[in-house]
Amino acid sequence: MIVKRPVPVSWANNLPQFILEYLFSYLSVEDLRNCALVCTKWYKILNDENNDVWRLHCVHKLAQEALNSDLLSHIPSYKNKLRAFYYAWNPNDCSRNIYIKSNGFTLHRNPVAQSTDGARSKLGFKNGRHCWEVWWEGPLGTVAVVGIATKAAAMQSQGYLPLLGNDTESWGWNLVDNHLLHNGDAQGNYPVITTPPTYQVGEKIRIILDCDDNTLAFEKNYEFLGIAFKNLPDVKLYPAVSAVYGNTEVSMVYLGQPLDG
Repeated sequence: MIVKRPVPVSWANNLPQFILEYLFSYLSVEDLRNCALVCTKWYKILNDENNDVWRLHCVHKLAQEALNSDLLSHIPSYKNKLRAFYYAWNPNDCSRNIYIKSNGFTLHRNPVAQSTDGARSKLGFKNGRHCWEVWWEGPLGTVAVVGIATKAAAMQSQGYLPLLGNDTESWGWNLVDNHLLHNGDAQGNYPVITTPPTYQVGEKIRIILDCDDNTLAFEKNYEFLGIAFKNLPDVKLYPAVSAVYGNTEVSMVYLGQPLDG
């Protein structure tokens, strides 16, 4: 007599989607990457960037202040908002004179005299193409630099100086005088036009890092300003800024891969 064994039924394919979304919302992002490889159904659920999985992750991780403000209003999906949070300013990797506000995306420089203070992002890049926006929400002072830095670059120095770009570990654009800076030297005016417009508080600077071509470029008001730095080293590079003005605030939002054209 032949006994037929029942064919096992995958519980993953029988759970309602709303239950799966609820369960996934309690897993780490690393676990979710693995879940996406389990089956087609799980992949499709996790590939939907606006479903309850990513919405609940945003609610758990992000401050309500950030979700309800204009800060992330141009980020198209919950998954991308969450990604931006993971790439935001690092409260444990900035000058002692800087703190990260409760929204998670804005740094505040305390009014400390004779000090230049910087901050780096939580995550850096070594491969691929990446884009993020930075904008000042207060006076620039005499020096206000945006750009990139390695982990070895200093984030605080005595006096008022272009800290970002002051050594071999960082590259910056001083928005006050439109000079490019690296290794303590001015690398020329930027953008390369006769009378470049001065930065206006609140204008968004879009920064484009291409780790495949080892270049750094900037956009302002959606206008591409040209390649600023070439031949960047093949090391992990982090979004960074440095500031000198007391009580000034700088926000940064990671956008992902730049859109060409």
